[in-house]
Amino acid sequence: MKPEVSREKARDRRHRHIRKRAVGTPVRPRLNVFRSLNHIYAQVIDDSAGLTLASASTLDHEVRDQVVGLKKTEQASVVGRTVAERAVAKGVEKVVFDRGGYKYHGRVKALAEAARKAGLEF
Repeated sequence: MKPEVSREKARDRRHRHIRKRAVGTPVRPRLNVFRSLNHIYAQVIDDSAGLTLASASTLDHEVRDQVVGLKKTEQASVVGRTVAERAVAKGVEKVVFDRGGYKYHGRVKALAEAARKAGLEF
């Protein structure tokens, strides 16, 4: 019998598989997504320099006021729009999307589509 693999380990394995190809460069940084049960986080990362260029989450003071009373997918849209606006303000227009081992579905998809509408290209 095969041993059971936890959700966390399975996601980690998928994330490593994605990270083989999705590498952030100064020209095209990586838009990373992490979601927990209650919150969603997004970062624009330049892996070659090890720098986070822009970030947003449902815990940000600026975003927290906007997401009160919204559903989780709507909150993800607000976070996607915010991180895209912050990245564009820093001069980043093209990114590599790193879904973090999650399915491109629900909150992850909402964040990605909102980021695209706000000006990020991927």
